Formats: sequence, structure tokens, C-alpha cells
Amino acid sequence: MPQFQLTTRALDEESCLVVHGATLEVLDKTGVEVQHEQGLELLAAAGARVDGSRVRMSAAMVDDALAAAPRSIALSSRGSASGIELTSGPVYFGTGSDCIYVLGPGARDRRAGTLGDVEEMAALQEKLANIDFVLSMVHPHELPADAAPPAQFAAMLRGTSKPLIMVPEDARHLELCMEMATACGASDSWAIYAMPTPPLTHGKDSVDRLVGCARLGIPLVYASAFLPGATAPASVAGCVVQANVEVLSGLVIAELASPGAPFVYGVAQGWMEPRSGHIVYCGPEEMAAQQASADLARHYGLPSFGGGGYSDSLMLDEQWAFETGMTLLTGGSSGVTLVHDLGYIASGTASSYESMVVADELTGWVKAYLGGLTVDEESLAVAEIAAAGPGGTHLGRKYSRRHLRDFFRPRLIGQGSFESWQAAGAASLLDRAAERTRELREDERAYRPGDDALRELERLVERCA
Repeated sequence: MPQFQLTTRALDEESCLVVHGATLEVLDKTGVEVQHEQGLELLAAAGARVDGSRVRMSAAMVDDALAAAPRSIALSSRGSASGIELTSGPVYFGTGSDCIYVLGPGARDRRAGTLGDVEEMAALQEKLANIDFVLSMVHPHELPADAAPPAQFAAMLRGTSKPLIMVPEDARHLELCMEMATACGASDSWAIYAMPTPPLTHGKDSVDRLVGCARLGIPLVYASAFLPGATAPASVAGCVVQANVEVLSGLVIAELASPGAPFVYGVAQGWMEPRSGHIVYCGPEEMAAQQASADLARHYGLPSFGGGGYSDSLMLDEQWAFETGMTLLTGGSSGVTLVHDLGYIASGTASSYESMVVADELTGWVKAYLGGLTVDEESLAVAEIAAAGPGGTHLGRKYSRRHLRDFFRPRLIGQGSFESWQAAGAASLLDRAAERTRELREDERAYRPGDDALRELERLVERCA
């Protein structure tokens, strides 16, 4: 049965080849900085031209890395939630990491994020059906930076069985996190998110994670975060080329460290408001760059990682609502495998329980839209059309009863009459979201690890304290 899924494009195959050619030219002539002794040794041994920390790579090295990278990566769950299969096909949706602030009750009072928020937000996401993978959402301000990642990871493991993506600051935490995931039932239920440093620099910590993840078999998302006119050219196409250079050279390092290393192409992200220098998330050019990078990832046959479901608004208001919806739709329709940062507010500096609940419902809308349509005998409904006939009705027919539940039915989005809305209390979307969030948080948790797993998590966190 043919299934048609909606996907947009910025670059066709010919344009992808042009961008790839420009990428190879930069890698061959300009090169990248690699601030990592072992990484430099791997590259030199593979035939790269190494001059101090500057590395120039040939097209053959890139071809070899692309050939070695797996086209499919499985992330399991640790309970009743579904695992996900990362390819260049299906789109999955998840949250983001390490916001500094949480918008509190009513989503207006701003406070610093805590470790308790990490766990509670993970537990809330376990109940949100359209969120497929989980990041920490907040940084626990009460913990020192070097102790935060293991504690965050343990908190996420306590809250949800869904696949996780972690952002460790230190590659020494990789084995510890692997032990934690194993203790909770699935060592293959998580991935790492890391970044180069634009322009064209792979710092020591980044290469530590590239090499460490490759050798441990941990899937690694490697994503550029440029700023046009500051850390990248002031053109969308130039940003896409530079990001492609950074990601593909990172891929080369990972595949040299361990051929077949699971690698996710991080699509180009980042924008700067030139009048203020403020970093924004919802610029139209940023979404265009993301679309072009998603096209490149598909061209290479690699799973990809991009953004959507966020806002630059400082509170949950009208701007937040329309930006969350627009970026969810553009991120999802771009064909990015992993659309992350659902629920981000204030340009990635704040998160909110209510924003995640609304983003979950909007994601359901987007998933229904992206699902497109199936064309087969049942869905074409020729016999059903004939049975009702001209001037007839489909009310009460078995076909309608069988299929009307296939349509998207929102819980928060209002679709009733004025009279029914007024009779129910005339609540706004934010009012309804706050009430739904309260109900979900007060209900019993949908998932808890076993006692043995909880004790092991506590022991492992204490070990690195």
C-alpha cells in the first residue's frame, strides 16, 4: 500500500552535490583545527595533511567515513515506552537540555532550574504520548558543573523509560552513564549530543566525546551552532557549507576511532539578531539553513538532529504559541530525524512544564499532518461513496465508526462553539494547559525503575561526587 509522507526540501540532489563540492574544497584548502593529540594522530595516520593543529582532509577520507557510518541506529526504551529507529526516514520529537530557568506556576514566575525539575520533567514526558525521546530540559543550578551531568542522567533515568539524549561536559562520564543505563535495563537506550566550536574548530572536549563514543558504541549527535556574521559567513548557503565542513570532519574522526561508529548528522542551527547580538531560535533564515542541512543529511543517508517546538518569547503568550507551532511544523516537515528542544522558551534559556504539555499536543497535530495518507482500496472508499450515494449521509455507517477515530482529536486546542466554551468557564489555552499540567503531575508516575536499579543509580552518582 503506497504511503505518502509530507517532506519539504531546500536543496535538490544537484544542489546537494554543489554544496558537498564546496565542503570538500574547504576541507582540502582551508582545513579545520583539531585541538586533540590523539585525534591528530588518527588523522595523520589516515593520510590527512597535519600542520600543527590544522588538518586538511581529502575527499577520499570523507567518502570512507560516509561509507563506514551506519544508516540505522536503534535506541531502545527501558520500559513500556517505544524505542526508536534512527534512519533518514521517520521523524521523532523530543525536548532539549540544560535551560537555566524554569517558568513556574502560570508559566510566568521565573526561577532557577533544579535537579528535582530534571526528574519531574522527565516523569511528565513519560506521560506525553507525542514526545518520543527525552533530554534534561534544565540545568540543576545547585550542583557544581562537573557533578551535574551524572546526577542529571540519573534523574532522567528515574523519571522516564523513553530513549534519552545526554549532554555530558566530560568524556570521562561516558562509561559511568553506560553503567547507569545498563542498571536500568537497556545500555542502548541513550545517545550523546556534542558540538564543534565554530568556526571550523574541534576542541579537546568535543574530540574526547567523538573518540570516546565511537569506541564505546554510543550514538553521537554532532551538531554545529554557528552565528552568521560572527562565527560563520553572513549568508545562509555559506553557513550550511561551514556547518557541513564541521560535521563531516567530525564524522571522519569518529569513524577513524572506530569504523562503524553510530553517528547522527546534526543539522545547522544558530542565529544572531544583529542589532543586539542576542542569540535567537526562530529566525526564518535559521529554519531555512536547517532545512538545507536536513537535505544534506538525507543525501548522505545519515540520520539527522535538528530543532523545533520552541520560541524566543520571554513568557507563554501569543508569540510563544505561534512560534512553537511554526517551528514544530518546519522542523518536522524538513525531514529531520530527531526534532528536539520542544518546550524551550526565551531563546533556549528557559523551560516550562506547561510549555511541554502544549508542545506535546501541537506535535500530535504535526504528526497527523506529516503522516500524509495511505492510498489503498480501503482508504479510497469507492464502495463507501457508492453506498451513501448522491445526497446520502455517512453518519452512522460502520465505515465512519471504524475510521473517525483515526483523525487528530485535540485535548487543549479549542474546536467547539462559543456557547460551549463559555459554558465550560471560558478558559484560555494557557488556562487549560496549566490545569492539564497540574493533573498530569499530581497523578501517579507512569514509570519507576526497580529498587535495585535505584540503589545502583545512587551508588554510581556518589562514586563521581
